[in-house]
Amino acid sequence: MYERTVLPNGLRVLSSTMPHVRSVATGIFVGAGSRYEDDDIAGASHFLEHMLFKGTAKRPEPQMISQAIESVGGILNASTDREATLYYTKVARDHFDIALDVLTDMYNSPLFVPDEVERERGVILEELAMTYDHPDSLADLLIDKALWPDQPMGRDVGGTRESVGGITKEQLAAYHARQYVPSNTVVAVAGNVEHEEVVERVGALLGYERANETLTMYPVQADEDSQGVRVEVAHRKTDQAHICLAVDGPAANADDRYAVDMMNTVLGEGMSSRLFVELRERQGLAYDVHSSAMHYHDCGALLVSCGVDTSNADKAVQAVLREQYGMQEGVTEEELSRAAEYAVGRLDLRLEDTRAVMGWMGGQELLRNEVRTPEQVVAGIRGITVDEVTAAARRYFGPGAYRLSVVGPYRSQARFEKLLAA
Repeated sequence: MYERTVLPNGLRVLSSTMPHVRSVATGIFVGAGSRYEDDDIAGASHFLEHMLFKGTAKRPEPQMISQAIESVGGILNASTDREATLYYTKVARDHFDIALDVLTDMYNSPLFVPDEVERERGVILEELAMTYDHPDSLADLLIDKALWPDQPMGRDVGGTRESVGGITKEQLAAYHARQYVPSNTVVAVAGNVEHEEVVERVGALLGYERANETLTMYPVQADEDSQGVRVEVAHRKTDQAHICLAVDGPAANADDRYAVDMMNTVLGEGMSSRLFVELRERQGLAYDVHSSAMHYHDCGALLVSCGVDTSNADKAVQAVLREQYGMQEGVTEEELSRAAEYAVGRLDLRLEDTRAVMGWMGGQELLRNEVRTPEQVVAGIRGITVDEVTAAARRYFGPGAYRLSVVGPYRSQARFEKLLAA
């Protein structure tokens, strides 16, 4: 599926040649995210991501960066998460050189113009404020806080109003100099392009020596109250209660990851899942209910999210708990087979897109130091047994393991704590 070359400066270059497509997707993955940040610079990775779009030595005006890609019909964007920051483009094959030049220019030489720093600070503060105006986003934020209290994993990737308000131009430049180095970076390219060309082009633009001792991720701290439930409630005058129910889950490289993923698919992915059938089709409690499995470097989580009428919040939580506990009684061979084919089919569909293939390679290489092929993942999925899914349900679901966030017209946590403790 892909080829890999490590340049002398430590930069990893991966490519996947897809001769049947007309596009090329290029991504620069950097080991920079909220898990690398001290509390006083919380949000620096996200702030820095914004600043790379605000002018470079070669393109001093922000519009020059966006126009270079949009003028050829391409896509340019970026994202920051807990463990990585990604900058990417997707363009027609003929414009691969332009796309790579823009991305590497942003990576190499952001200007940090003081006026732009202050202007973007205001934009980011508005972005943070927007979370609190969207109940579902706020519920997502609060469930992270409940899962990983008082540590980087549990806070907003964008930081806080206080931390963002205090980050200086000098701190941003220092963070860039420390983390944005070849040995902490992966370039991934997918599309109608050959590996030799990719390595040659990337080497010419990023082949320089720039060594530095990069920051390391803050490890997850054990929850001192890990055997007790934790509830986060945000009072809002809403027509719906927005609910997230979570338990700890396995890390990305855990032996039971695929068993948990299959359990999660049976439980809450798609319209045939147990949660959808029970909460929507049978009880009519929610328009949408779904579960997800998140896997990180040294931790993970299993989450269920839904929005229900405020009078049905208790009933919805109880229904989700029943379905989760029901997983401990086992799944049928038919359910597991259907879940496996669902996962494989979604994977096959996703990997028809150059951007998805680029993300598949670059994300795994940066965060796991290896890239599993789709065939390896499919074999892992199809190799899971009913007994392994049952064992995973018994391992992760149980009294005292739950964290809950609720956004709605409630002021007391006690009513929800009683539900989880029952």
